Amino acid sequence: MSILGIIPARYASTRFPAKPLADMAGKSMIRRVYEQARKSKSLSKVVVATDHEDIYNHVMDFGGDVCMTSTHHASGTDRCYEVLAKERPSFDYVINIQGDEPFIAPEQIDLLASLLDGNTELATLIKKIDSAEPLFNPNLVKAVVNKNAEALYFSRSPIPYLRNIDHVEWVTHHHYYKHIGMYAYRKDVLEKITRLEISTLEKAESLEQLRWLENGYKIKVKETSIETIGIDTPEDLENALRHLTNNA
Repeated sequence: MSILGIIPARYASTRFPAKPLADMAGKSMIRRVYEQARKSKSLSKVVVATDHEDIYNHVMDFGGDVCMTSTHHASGTDRCYEVLAKERPSFDYVINIQGDEPFIAPEQIDLLASLLDGNTELATLIKKIDSAEPLFNPNLVKAVVNKNAEALYFSRSPIPYLRNIDHVEWVTHHHYYKHIGMYAYRKDVLEKITRLEISTLEKAESLEQLRWLENGYKIKVKETSIETIGIDTPEDLENALRHLTNNA
């Protein structure tokens, strides 16, 4: 099974402009993500997908593979499809790796890749929530899963709602999961989902994966025990640098 790893890297960001180029102890954020992804045993190739010349040139300078893409893409999924369409020879699957997670574990990528058997349409990772704070944080996406390890729904709200139980005790009465935002797409499915119109559920939650579910696609899930550290703001970067120093 040939798998292409793609790291979308936009220059524009409301909360953190030029984030991919942010320095992290001598290496840019995007370089750290790229080098971590390259350690995966499952990826046949890793490519940075960007919309900005500065990021393109930077990746070229450190010897990485990079593809210039349109500035008009609404999501990383759309950007991934443009890269896949340009690749020759093509690949069976694409794994979309977040460009703002410089500590992404190669083992997580390999875990996601283990779901890709030719039948799997889409796949992603989840992690158990063990405290009330993340459960009620709307910036943390929650996943509801069926017995076949397929996603039923994703929400910014804590679902299901547990009646007659104090909110702070919900995590001790039910298994709640947060969504780890790394996706795998089968080649033909990636092409199809980029042509779907924005759905009502997607608009409500601002989560593009709901568009796929609403149109009948199945998303396989695998549970990981590894925590991820995403960087959305300059403050997040400061915390990440402390993590880097403490683990040096």
